Amino acid sequence: MKRRASKRETSSANLRHLGTEKTNRASAGLDRKSALEIARIINREDAKVAAAVKGALRQIAQAIDLIAAALSQGGRLIYVGTGTSGRIAALDAVECPPTFDVDPRMVQFIMAGGPRALATAVEADEDSRELGRKAIAKKKPTKKDVVVGVAASGRTPFTIAAIEYARAHGAKTVAVVCNPKSPLGKAAHVAIVADVGAEVVAGSTRMKAGTAEKMILNMLSTGAMARLGYVYGNLMVNLHTKNEKLAERGVGIVEEIAGLDHRAARKLLAAAGGRVPVALVMAKAGVSRADAVVALRESQGQVRRAIALAKPT
Repeated sequence: MKRRASKRETSSANLRHLGTEKTNRASAGLDRKSALEIARIINREDAKVAAAVKGALRQIAQAIDLIAAALSQGGRLIYVGTGTSGRIAALDAVECPPTFDVDPRMVQFIMAGGPRALATAVEADEDSRELGRKAIAKKKPTKKDVVVGVAASGRTPFTIAAIEYARAHGAKTVAVVCNPKSPLGKAAHVAIVADVGAEVVAGSTRMKAGTAEKMILNMLSTGAMARLGYVYGNLMVNLHTKNEKLAERGVGIVEEIAGLDHRAARKLLAAAGGRVPVALVMAKAGVSRADAVVALRESQGQVRRAIALAKPT
């Protein structure tokens, strides 16, 4: 009598069919290569990542528009991930407030295993659909929000369950995956697929897949913030001048946008209380610090809109 394959055996067989799990011929015999040979192999494989991401630009643009629309209505961007994917998502989320001067609640993340999993592997949690549902349920997703599930394989139960829950509660959903026709991709409104192929170390998706995920999340958050006016031109005008490097960067931004020399820019920034957006509105609209602050408040911190709105009292 023929033995029926167990669920675990079937899952293992399905996993081996994924592009990200296959053995890469280009890195055969890696353990016998010199350091330079290893570096060259990895570099050649990494060069394929940008092309894989390029193939998903239309879906990335679609997701950017969804996120920008949600954030403009007071909604949130919520990333969900496990392992490497979760850590990359967390990195993108926590860097949005200092980069764009937005409320930390605007871009959030859910990591399987909680914050401790950022530093220590808690891999068992990623197999739990129940934990995924509970984690997203705590965020109380609504139709105002966009929830982005990140998983290289596209088959992580924790992340799939979170996306399904969010979608059922009205949120727009996006999948960022590295394998086509994945369960996560099918569960989301928009599937962003960067088909990077086999890893240099088979199955180590912290490599090409992780790089692709980082590139895509950079596009999603930066694209949405740019659409919403949290950059001016291509300059990071909403930075906080909390250290010497950032203070000098702030002076340089004021110099470039306001057309001032270094000394005048530094003087204007000081008059603006060290706040780059305030200095720019003062310079471009010809208003006082108080008027610039009012305009920025009315424009939700968007410098270009604030310049247009600013009126001297």
